[in-house]
Amino acid sequence: MTQTGMDADTFEQFIDQLDRYVRERLIPAEKETIENDAIPADVLAEMKDMGLFGLTVPEEFGGAGLSTSQYARVVKTMAYAAPAFRSIFSINVGMFNSAIKNGGTDAQKAEWWPRIAAGEIACFGLTEPGSGSDSAAMQTTARPDPDGNGWILNGTKRYITNSPQADVALIMARTEKDALPKNAHVSAFIVPMDTPGMSTGSPDKKMGQSGAQVADVIMDDVHVPGDALLGGETGRGFVFAMKSLDNGRISVGAASTGYARRALDSAVRYASERKAFGEPIANFQLIQQMLAESETEIYAAECMMEDVAARVDRGENTITKAAAFKVFASEMCGRVVDRVVQIYGGAGYLAEYDAERFFRDARIYRIYEGTTQILQLQIAKHMLREFAAHS
Repeated sequence: MTQTGMDADTFEQFIDQLDRYVRERLIPAEKETIENDAIPADVLAEMKDMGLFGLTVPEEFGGAGLSTSQYARVVKTMAYAAPAFRSIFSINVGMFNSAIKNGGTDAQKAEWWPRIAAGEIACFGLTEPGSGSDSAAMQTTARPDPDGNGWILNGTKRYITNSPQADVALIMARTEKDALPKNAHVSAFIVPMDTPGMSTGSPDKKMGQSGAQVADVIMDDVHVPGDALLGGETGRGFVFAMKSLDNGRISVGAASTGYARRALDSAVRYASERKAFGEPIANFQLIQQMLAESETEIYAAECMMEDVAARVDRGENTITKAAAFKVFASEMCGRVVDRVVQIYGGAGYLAEYDAERFFRDARIYRIYEGTTQILQLQIAKHMLREFAAHS
């Protein structure tokens, strides 16, 4: 199924406005966001008014109807500011909306698309205390409600981004002990966070990404109606989750690319102003090498982003390429922020300069939505499977 998205001229105007908003509004709000570990309420309200929470929701349901290529550019533009600003809406427009689009019934789309487009915040409940990369080993259960047509959920989800602020969760749970084919025991449920028995733990203290809150989601005999089951059928949740993770990986790759650009711009400015031996350090060739390597790698990630997003828009299977983009862009961002600290020198290790924050913030990109190592295994598995099929 091809995606055309917003009219090209209208979209370019939107990106220009968004870029100005990022530089004139969000970057000045970073200090407050980091100090309070929360996005200021007025900024959050503005982001909702701008339609950022419904970017990929179809227009007839109140969203902007962006294509994946357009959505990736929005994420990259937003990621020039502190990661919290992208994180708060990215679960909505990436993973939650993707799961609804791929697996939701017409009734679920009619109910949830307008709500998330209007700014209700979603979270995505896959990871658990005992199952990270091996997400099929989950312990959360959903058993049929003996008193009706619904389900009773029990379990704990860990590291759930946005859960302290979320209005709704997409929860993966076992509906059978085991099932063949593999992962057919996992189903997905749309659960409002104010449902009795739903609670969140205290936000976790993290290395970086202040303002993007992460916490446990605990389910204690949570009763949900039958129509909470995504797609209306059991055993499909894992497939929906994996499909939406493709979208999430493109989002993380785009975020890594945008944040690497922010860090590099900061290093260029610092190197041009900082003097040593009577001249700007930007004149020194080994500083120039670090700048040039960073520019080269960011450009490569930008090209990968355009290519993989265009493939999604054409309806191609992008599971391998989305993984490859996420791996390259997140590892690239790690190398760029490391060079930026080096260019800043001793100042790069001090909290008063941005360089050390960029370094800490970027570290998670190599871990969430699939670690580099798990994605490398996935890429290789698909390569070998394809080879076997054609030999």
